[in-house]
This record gives sequence, structure tokens and C-alpha cells, in this order.
Amino acid sequence: MVRRIVIKFGGALITKKDEECVAQVAIIRNLCSVVHSMARDGIQVIIVHGAGSFGHLKAKRWRLNEGHLPDFVANDDSCSSQFEAVEHVRGDMLKLNSIILDELRCLGLDVRSHPPHQWAKNLGPHFEGSLERFSPVDSNVIHVSFGDVVDVGDERQFGILSGDDIVARLALELPYIESLIFAMGGVDGLLKVPPHVATDDDLIEHWSPEIDYEGLHQSDIDVTGGIGLKINRGHLVAQSGVGVHLINGEHPERISALVQGDSWRGTTILP
Repeated sequence: MVRRIVIKFGGALITKKDEECVAQVAIIRNLCSVVHSMARDGIQVIIVHGAGSFGHLKAKRWRLNEGHLPDFVANDDSCSSQFEAVEHVRGDMLKLNSIILDELRCLGLDVRSHPPHQWAKNLGPHFEGSLERFSPVDSNVIHVSFGDVVDVGDERQFGILSGDDIVARLALELPYIESLIFAMGGVDGLLKVPPHVATDDDLIEHWSPEIDYEGLHQSDIDVTGGIGLKINRGHLVAQSGVGVHLINGEHPERISALVQGDSWRGTTILP
């Protein structure tokens, strides 16, 4: 039986948050190197990545998370309508996706990309869309998907399907998933205090709902649910028996340590 792990590359980790459509290529390369090592060890990795500055900034300007607003026009010379903005964001997400695919292929990995706007519809953890495309169980095959603008079957017409909702369904519905790992940017895991004042002692190593935490939610650019959505979906997955962990993706060796059963620094969500 092949071991299977779902990893979410956070958008704030793999892009420069203040510069539209600028990737953190060195970080992506290091993460892909860890994926390559796991594949060599017979572990199949399924990657879902966030949008960061490739999606959130334009989606925020055009209020795409609210669906179709007939009378709304943003102050943005690059688009003339929300529908045009939808196509721009989808294109930008494909560009970010291609950067990750290229790094994986450079390592000799067999990569399958699954853009959600091509196969998914509606929003939330019960969004519509068959996961059959992720079914091949082979450690040499790396499936990659991402948060995206998808069609919605009501008056909204479109909306933002978060990568956190995608990883939840993958972890809950695909066979042989042993772990869901959230690779985050700038923090070691869940913290007792806001990140800018936290010390090493403020890391919450094991979290359950009765424990308070502080997280950085960039409400000025984020059009999904930030850390709260990750925790909500992570707890849902943990209750199924799948291990759920939050790790600082700027230290990808911690992902390797977790998978190998060695000591690592981060947060585990308890069922």
C-alpha cells in the first residue's frame, strides 16, 4: 500500500504578498525538493497551493468572493468587468501553478495538474466535482491543484473555492491518506499570542477547540477564511483519523522530519 500525504502550500508562503503575481521561487524549489525526497521513499504527495498575490489582490479589488455584483466596477484599468477579472485571476493562477509544475518536473517527477475551474463547481467543503482524477495511487505521480475561481449554480454565478476546502475533501474522501500538512509562511504553527510578539514558547504544539489561539489574517487582501478556515477544515479532517499538522514551510526539513517520524516543530490538530 502506497503512503499518501496531502500538502497545502500556503499562498502567503509561496508568493510575495505585496507584489502582484510575484512568486517566491526559492521557497517553492525547496518545497518541491522535499516532495521529490518523499516520492523516492515511496510516498505519494498530493499538492494543493494557495493564491497569495497571484489571486487575492485582484479578487479583492473586484469582490469576486461575493459573486456577481451587476452594478459594481472596480478602480482597475486592467479589467472592465467582474467577468473579465474572473478570467484574469484564473489565468494568473495557472501561471503560479505552472511555476510549481516546472520545479517538480525539473526533478524528474510525473506531474498531473487539476485546475478547479475545469472540474469543480460551487463552494465550501461540499463543493461539487469528482475526485476521480486524483485516484491513481503511484508514488511517482504528483497531483497538483489550487484555490480558484469556479462557477456557482445560483445568482452569484462564480465564487472563490478555497484550497483549504479542496484539501479537506481530498483528505476525507481519497483512500490511504495518512496526513494533511499545511505549509505556512512566517509562523511555526498556531500561536498563543499574535505572531509579531510571539516567542518560541508561544507555539501551541497540540490544538483542540477549547484552546485559544492567535493567527495572522490578512483581511486587506485575503478573500477566503485565513487561518480560521484552515483550523476549521483541519479539525474536520482530524476527526476522521487523518493526522493534521501545521508547519512553517520556510523550514521544509520539518516536513521531512514529520513524515519520517522524527521530532519536528509545529502544531498538530487533535481530533
